[in-house]
Amino acid sequence: MSNHKQEILFVVNNLNCGGAEKALISLLQTFDYSRYNVDLLLFKQEGLFLNQIPEQVTLLSEPDRYKYFDMPIKKAIVENLKKFNFNTIINRIGAAFVFKNETINAVVEQKMWKYLRNSMSKLPKKYDVAIGFLEKTPNYFVVDKVDAKIKIGFIMNDYNKLQMDKTIDARYFSKLDFIAQDSQESNTILVQNFPEFKDKFKIIKSIIASKTIRKLADEVVHDIPTGFNIVSVGRLSYQKGYDLALDALKIIHSKGILFHWIILGVGEEENNLKAKVIEYGLHDKIKFVGIKENHYPYLKKADIFLHTARFEGFGIVIQEAKILTKPIVLTDFNVAKSHIEHGKNGLIASMNPESIAENLEMLISDLNLRNQFSAELNKYDFGTENEIENFYNLLIKS
Repeated sequence: MSNHKQEILFVVNNLNCGGAEKALISLLQTFDYSRYNVDLLLFKQEGLFLNQIPEQVTLLSEPDRYKYFDMPIKKAIVENLKKFNFNTIINRIGAAFVFKNETINAVVEQKMWKYLRNSMSKLPKKYDVAIGFLEKTPNYFVVDKVDAKIKIGFIMNDYNKLQMDKTIDARYFSKLDFIAQDSQESNTILVQNFPEFKDKFKIIKSIIASKTIRKLADEVVHDIPTGFNIVSVGRLSYQKGYDLALDALKIIHSKGILFHWIILGVGEEENNLKAKVIEYGLHDKIKFVGIKENHYPYLKKADIFLHTARFEGFGIVIQEAKILTKPIVLTDFNVAKSHIEHGKNGLIASMNPESIAENLEMLISDLNLRNQFSAELNKYDFGTENEIENFYNLLIKS
């Protein structure tokens, strides 16, 4: 039997607090390093999970000249003039035109890659397997800038909701050996959009370590209010539907129902949400606690876990709430029914504040129902540690 270790590369933008980043860290923490040498490339070495990278993983330097596309154009031009990097200046100007003329953020990133690619060097090392662990730039980098026997891309969300340019992705999907996603629903959507690549699509569920989650949840925290606590975890973005939740809680509050809503996350909607909290007179009912390296104690202390996403990939945090046997209210996003059976182990509301409020009120007022849901969830182990074997199978080209 050969003792040769496969050389594996993972590529992702950064390790900020998001589902894909959390999934990557969980995967790396589960990896068998007796079989694989693993390198990790981050376009920016930043994020909550940076200090959770296993010591066996080699963190590569940030890609050359990427930083010039992540700074104001005037500063980028000045710095490159000093270094006579005229090619980078030309491409940075091209990227600026994309920023100016394209209104859809996802398409901005897609179209900007052409200019970023022209400014970046290929990696010198040859790999057995290279994995772009997020849609767009990480996948494109693996195709264009890495020498690898097997190239794998990941789509970590509902493709229909990502608003991407399919023609750009089709060119890159044709050069990937596999494209992985973390749910059957997401896989079905990809097949509908790209039937020509259906044999390349693979379902690889995110690694969730139930024993680790339960252990971390025992950590003591001191900023949880006394009383009835509703907890939500996730980026403060349009996708996560915090505006829907806030409007629902306004309805609940108007009925004199007591609660605290604890929100863990940051994002582009934070200022809008905080302004709305003040407008609704809910400043003493809602607590923004930002990003926590360990959010499990907050989940454990929740009386209800509330998740009002408009669309989702796998929805890792929902699985975490289930592991901690929390009564759950979800909106009816694309994969909600794969997580919860309405009325049996949680509640699924329609995608509007009135339905969310109705389901919250039902659960707040009925302790027996909450206990019933918790008891039902307690019958199962929602950990997915064994999913690592499915991932290993991708590393050997069929």
